[in-house]
Amino acid sequence: MDLKQLLLEQVEQEATLTRKAIDRVPDGHNDFKPHERSMALGHLAALVASMLGWIPLMVERDELNLDDPSSEIFKNKQATTKAELIQMLDDGIAGARRALAATNEEHLLTSWRFINGGRIVAEKPRYIMITDAVFSHLAHHRGQLTVYLRLNEASVPALYGPSADEMQ
Repeated sequence: MDLKQLLLEQVEQEATLTRKAIDRVPDGHNDFKPHERSMALGHLAALVASMLGWIPLMVERDELNLDDPSSEIFKNKQATTKAELIQMLDDGIAGARRALAATNEEHLLTSWRFINGGRIVAEKPRYIMITDAVFSHLAHHRGQLTVYLRLNEASVPALYGPSADEMQ
């Protein structure tokens, strides 16, 4: 299996798991924070819903420089309803599929950079940035989201194993 096929299959797996979590986000709780230093539920849910949409950025551009004003379009956008979150997720999945279908293994082996505050935060081959900065990062924040769901009396989906809310 080549890198492109592996990444496309991973997008499908992450899309399924992410949809399960996003489908449980309760409307009207966007300002909820379990702790003063925690991000708000609305921000976290939008982040989780949009992360697969980072893949086209990593495939189609050579870097993300947050110091560049043109990078504003890549900043997390707030959603006010579950329907908006689902649309963000669907858009991200479609973009990831399109970008990966249009690339090749040689390109996925080339370097991609993330720059912030005038310094290179990360620079690695694109396929590693996609697996680390998208898939692993997404799993982390999706896990956080399930805790927020529990604290808001929403049912927690089974993701990598059983959930007490889905036991038969």
